[in-house]
Amino acid sequence: MKDKTFETKFRRRREGKTNYKTRLGLVKSKRTRIVVRKTGTSIIAQAINYKPEGDVTTANAISKELDKLGFYGTNNTPSAYLTGYLLGKRMSEKSAILDIGMQHPSHGSVIFACLQGVIDAGVEIAHNKSAIPSEDRMNATVLETYAKEHPEKFSVYEKKGIKVDAIVKAFEKTKAEIDKVKQ
Repeated sequence: MKDKTFETKFRRRREGKTNYKTRLGLVKSKRTRIVVRKTGTSIIAQAINYKPEGDVTTANAISKELDKLGFYGTNNTPSAYLTGYLLGKRMSEKSAILDIGMQHPSHGSVIFACLQGVIDAGVEIAHNKSAIPSEDRMNATVLETYAKEHPEKFSVYEKKGIKVDAIVKAFEKTKAEIDKVKQ
């Protein structure tokens, strides 16, 4: 019998969804992984623990949940921060490691805004402070300024009851509502 000349990679590797070398390192740490994923319409954040039978999600938060709490949840920086903050409040673990998967780690991205939200909720995660977006981007100040200049682009906020000159207030109100969330 001849030796194989080509070995087929795992399906998720072929699809560009999983880097198994990186995943193995994260799993070996035996710490809770904070998995952050950005879709076209939302931010998904989960706290996941490894088990040999399969990963177990212990807590999760999706930016679309922010609607119920008073903020229009999309995939922008303030929504990412609030989603991370909500996840951090729901977590029972107080130490974790960030897992961004195959996403490119751009400094100041929504992934790191979500990370800062989890950290502000009281979870310890090793990180580089230079990767975190500026405070005025995370607390919706920049978004509100842009909305005042281009109100036609923010009609969805108006439909949800958020005035373009009150986005920061809606952000602060939602953060206060999240503080009331129990694990």
